[in-house]
Amino acid sequence: MAEFSISNLLDSKIAVVRDVVCSGECRHRSDEECTHRTHLVFPYRGLFVRHVGREDVVAESNQLLCFNPYEGYQVSHPVPGGDACLDLQLDEAVLHELVPAELLQRGTNALTMQRRRIDPRAQALVALLRHSLHRGVAETLEAETLALTLVRRAFGERTSHGVRGSAGRRKLVDRAKLVIASDLAQRWTLAEIADEVGVSPVYLTQVFSQVEGMPLYRYQLRLRLGRALDLLGACDDLTQLGLELGFSSHSHFSAAFRQAYGRSPAEFQRSLHLR
Repeated sequence: MAEFSISNLLDSKIAVVRDVVCSGECRHRSDEECTHRTHLVFPYRGLFVRHVGREDVVAESNQLLCFNPYEGYQVSHPVPGGDACLDLQLDEAVLHELVPAELLQRGTNALTMQRRRIDPRAQALVALLRHSLHRGVAETLEAETLALTLVRRAFGERTSHGVRGSAGRRKLVDRAKLVIASDLAQRWTLAEIADEVGVSPVYLTQVFSQVEGMPLYRYQLRLRLGRALDLLGACDDLTQLGLELGFSSHSHFSAAFRQAYGRSPAEFQRSLHLR
């Protein structure tokens, strides 16, 4: 199997959208590479770590990753299973119009951050855009509009969250993320995660909330729900899907999904013509 599989979903004057799937064969750091354009990368399956200089960023479905032009980076996959991402490239003028000026490096198309946490509605937009384009049910105008709405939300002051805390605290949080992502269905206890990363449960909860802007348990819930968004396209048994993702019952899964995305899993499937 080739390490990368790339599907071109949309190529218009305003936006280029690609679905990039990586098998994750490179467990340790890859060779350094770079892009020639600004890429906004929305992971929706699995996990990888992006290394830029001394900064490491855990890429998963709660995050938007910003790949800046000619900025060298490496990638590793500490958790087996590979990853999949929706890769979005915008026209330069559109990018400058959508992204707040303080988040762009002056006079360039480069962003001032490596990542930004997105909210559940942005997660749902990623799934809507990807599923609609894959199934050929979205015309160019609709797809472009969805892409612009996604970017606007991903950089919104009230709908996204920037990185906070020292480099040391961010590394601690990233270690906790890797523990959770190693088994999404595992019903981790706070003590178990804290023991894995080598700190006290109290300190972990404080640092995680400071860096991510949300409690650890909610972060885990959003990872599970993000995985559900990905799997709904090929799911015939929603009860079994919920149980496999660690929910105690179908009603628990459905209620959490509705609270995050505004509709039940079955309604989301119907809205995308997945069933």
